[in-house]
Amino acid sequence: MRDVLKQYRAIEQNGGWKLIAFDSLAKALKPGDTSEVIQQIRERLFISGHIQQNNRSKKYDAELVAAIEKYQLHNGFKPDSLILPEHIRSMNLPITERIKMIVVNMERCRWISPEIFNAKEFIFVNIPSYSMNLYRDGKIEFESPVVVGESMTRTVIFGGKMSYIVFSPWWNLPKTIIEEEVKSGMEKDKNYLESHNMEWNNGNVRQKPGKNNSLGLVKFMFPNSNDIYFHDTPAKRLFSKEDRALSHGCIRVQKARELAITILKDDKNWTPEKIDAAMNAGEESTVGLKSKIPVYIGYFTAWVDDQGEINFYKDVYERDERMAALLFYKE
Repeated sequence: MRDVLKQYRAIEQNGGWKLIAFDSLAKALKPGDTSEVIQQIRERLFISGHIQQNNRSKKYDAELVAAIEKYQLHNGFKPDSLILPEHIRSMNLPITERIKMIVVNMERCRWISPEIFNAKEFIFVNIPSYSMNLYRDGKIEFESPVVVGESMTRTVIFGGKMSYIVFSPWWNLPKTIIEEEVKSGMEKDKNYLESHNMEWNNGNVRQKPGKNNSLGLVKFMFPNSNDIYFHDTPAKRLFSKEDRALSHGCIRVQKARELAITILKDDKNWTPEKIDAAMNAGEESTVGLKSKIPVYIGYFTAWVDDQGEINFYKDVYERDERMAALLFYKE
């Protein structure tokens, strides 16, 4: 982060980059198109290092396609060859704003417990990038897209220790969901509970295990006061979305089965076949982990990856400005 900060401050000293003039209502630019906007985009990406040379061409050629996909990949967009207005708006953020993001996130780095990085293995979730990584011996062994809490039910930033995994889980619905969703559903449909595979349980509502259970076929528990955990989901379509702040607060894992296999790979009692059987048993079962795994749920809108590339993400919970106000406060 320090190295990238030096690079961006050098760009700032050289005048930064110019605004790209574009029509926000215009259609997407695609490979082969010719436009003055393309020439401006090429110059912008050359300054930030996404393209190695600026041939000043107005044609959207193969070289620029590669640069655009690289920019999209490292700025929270799905990599494809189309240039949309939202991509240009992102490029038009001033260099001063990018520098501020880097400084804000360098401060956040100081909050991470050293225990995490001293651990042989740990799981790191970054909310703005909608991503999960499992590190072993300092290297990423597993990664998966995730869904996090929406703005009204934000996923909490904290650390914990994963201690057990639950296969074919019951879902005990939170009181808020019962009050806000289930009761209104029951008023409209007397068979609401049955149609959602739910039942009353001592004054509460729970959903039976199975492929349509909202927790999917497996959940990963690291007990905490916020009642946050990782889980599978039957709503796989959500992972195709670019913005995935869509849950009630817990973290949905796209590759939940693969996560279970990775965590238990050294346990001879839990082969992939046995894990599959437990996930599809329709009856809840629990396996305790021999070694608890540190978990850190963080919030980084700027992050340097293992390849040394800076990545910027949308400030989904609008936390950056408050942090910047504290860091750059002047009497």
